Amino acid sequence: MSSHNLHFKTLLEVGRMIHGGDMTAAAVTDRMLDRIAAVDPQFQSYVRVCADRARDQAQMADADMAKGIFKGPLHGVPIAVKDLCYTTYAPTGAGTIIHADFMPAYNATVVDRLEAAGAVILGKLTMTEGAYTSHHPQIPTPPNPWNPDYWVGSSSTGSGVATSAGLCFASLGSDTGGSIRFPCATCGLTGIKPTWGRVSRHGVFALAESLDHIGPMARSAADCAVMLQAIAGWDAQDPTTLDTPVPDYADALGKPVRGMRIGIDRSYCLDGVDPDVASALEQAVAVFEAQGARIVEVALPPHEELVATWIMMCAIETAVAHKDTYPRRAGEYGPDLAQLIDEGRVATGMDAARGHHLRLAFTGALSTMFNGVDCMLCPTMPMPTPSLVDMAQFGEEPDVLNAILRYTAPFDFSGSPTVTLPNGVDRAGMPLSMQIVGPRLGEATLIRAADAYQRATDWHTRAPPMS
Repeated sequence: MSSHNLHFKTLLEVGRMIHGGDMTAAAVTDRMLDRIAAVDPQFQSYVRVCADRARDQAQMADADMAKGIFKGPLHGVPIAVKDLCYTTYAPTGAGTIIHADFMPAYNATVVDRLEAAGAVILGKLTMTEGAYTSHHPQIPTPPNPWNPDYWVGSSSTGSGVATSAGLCFASLGSDTGGSIRFPCATCGLTGIKPTWGRVSRHGVFALAESLDHIGPMARSAADCAVMLQAIAGWDAQDPTTLDTPVPDYADALGKPVRGMRIGIDRSYCLDGVDPDVASALEQAVAVFEAQGARIVEVALPPHEELVATWIMMCAIETAVAHKDTYPRRAGEYGPDLAQLIDEGRVATGMDAARGHHLRLAFTGALSTMFNGVDCMLCPTMPMPTPSLVDMAQFGEEPDVLNAILRYTAPFDFSGSPTVTLPNGVDRAGMPLSMQIVGPRLGEATLIRAADAYQRATDWHTRAPPMS
């Protein structure tokens, strides 16, 4: 396999090159570190590059493979992690100034599991402050590799930019209201938000613990499948993890979707949605129909009132997460995160109970809906990737965040698994995106559907217009 444009190859392609002897892990890692040094000053997707350690890991991977020790598809492949994952070998700042020099005493479970699978960790990736909506004023926002005049999403911004720009072959992100899905949508990537509890949050800086999900971001559903395989499963250090067997997600790859029941609520998916987004989703429906899937009309349970509570419910939990430093060190916080915490601190028990009851009702009704379908389709956002100018204007409108959360927040509340994947380009040449949503622990079905779609289309193979 040719190493031309190595940086834009999929994780699995690079893994096959390494495992087949076409390139060593050390050579691939050196190529990526050289590219980071040359390109990332423009993107600032890494808050910290762990070059020496990455080289040591790559050399160890090569030595293991020379002895016939093979740890799986991630072995020797360079990836990166969002800077809310604890690491003993580099500070974990979580996008804040207040924790910029924090050196954890242990690694996040997800980091340990990736390293146990043989992955090479290139470094820690930039993110919004505390994993909320915006970057701390002292931390630059990474520009979108597809067009720097367009939004890059939040909060896994460095994960989206680094993976899209060919500065790692996959990354970890987190999602509380859409923070895996938004950067995947804006950067042309595929991402999995797993079932809540499928992946350990031990050693991961919290935004809102009952909403936080950790998952992979990569170029394809197949890449995400092997990443999820490495990090999923029960963890004694996280009592909220699910003590259920982890299936072989790779076994879902290459399987047909004939007979699969795919739900769509056309009112939810198409009403008030930009024509480019709607057209791309309808074309995706046609792709699945052509492969023999059954398209089933469904009705998503009432969700508008629930989405409207997301800010308040997130605020309450964020105030708890920051109780040791806020308001005592409020002057070191950026304005948006500080405002969120302030809202959480004044919310009442009745506010929290109301949001909790809405969440329980939606989650139960959604579970019933999934009795009739294997998965459902919906957009990731109601509009194409907005420009920075539009986002600045949107910021003055109180309902805009709720509009953007329309397709993401419901499934954080329910803890449902989703796969986000590109399904077109808009009139400005920016990626379009959709979600495949499934029932609790339905990741294998979602991977099967997403992989089938990606075998029939080429949207996920497109890279941003850069060398």
